[in-house]
Amino acid sequence: LGKCLLSPIVLAAYAYNRSLSELGPGGRTEGEPGVLCQLFAFLMAFFGLAPTLLLLAMALECWLSLGHPYFYRRHLTRRLGATLGPAAAGLCALFCALPLLGFGVPMQYCPGTWCFIRMAGGGPRQLGFPVLYASLMGLLVLAIGACNVSSMRHLYSMARRQPRRGAPAAAAPRMEELDHLVLLGLMTVLFTICSLPLIIRAYMGAFAADFNENADLSALRFLSVNSIVDPWVFIIFRTSVFRMFVRRVCRRLN
Repeated sequence: LGKCLLSPIVLAAYAYNRSLSELGPGGRTEGEPGVLCQLFAFLMAFFGLAPTLLLLAMALECWLSLGHPYFYRRHLTRRLGATLGPAAAGLCALFCALPLLGFGVPMQYCPGTWCFIRMAGGGPRQLGFPVLYASLMGLLVLAIGACNVSSMRHLYSMARRQPRRGAPAAAAPRMEELDHLVLLGLMTVLFTICSLPLIIRAYMGAFAADFNENADLSALRFLSVNSIVDPWVFIIFRTSVFRMFVRRVCRRLN
């Protein structure tokens, strides 16, 4: 949904050879973002935070189902899962709308096809939101990493408990656990690498007064790469060819 909403705006800016502020009504200069630029900044902030919150919900579910199966079976229902998505989206929308109300400043980034919250320069009112946004992202990244590491530990223990030889029926569940272990580890590393640059840049801009638009743009690109690459990692690493490769490597290591 984020790609479908944001990509047409960028393509229109390139097609008309104009910046986002010039395309929409409102500001006509780089320092005065227009309505379209403000909308773009809101969508960028929303679709950077909302999937992270949903990833945390998925990581918690995985951790509870593996480490606390009785609690998971008793308390986690489909109704709870159905209400979790809209609730997370609503909270993220309210939080990301704060710059539109004056707490934070939307900013157009070079070459004029990106807009996000200003992460350096200005007073506490302007820099309070990016620091709060980065802090929330950092807490979510830590929580997701902790849940995934715990889930990987449970998967590894389950795989170790399976007999290695003399029981062909147990080999399939053991290799399935190893497949999930490898996939979970790769997605955790990828998500952490793509999220950290934005968190670091927000703190550097607020507390070190490091105004570097190119570095901020690189951090935004890293954040966008995660949503592009993550589905491909899931698709490729869930194929039968890769699973066969992982199983051969595991047999050689054993």
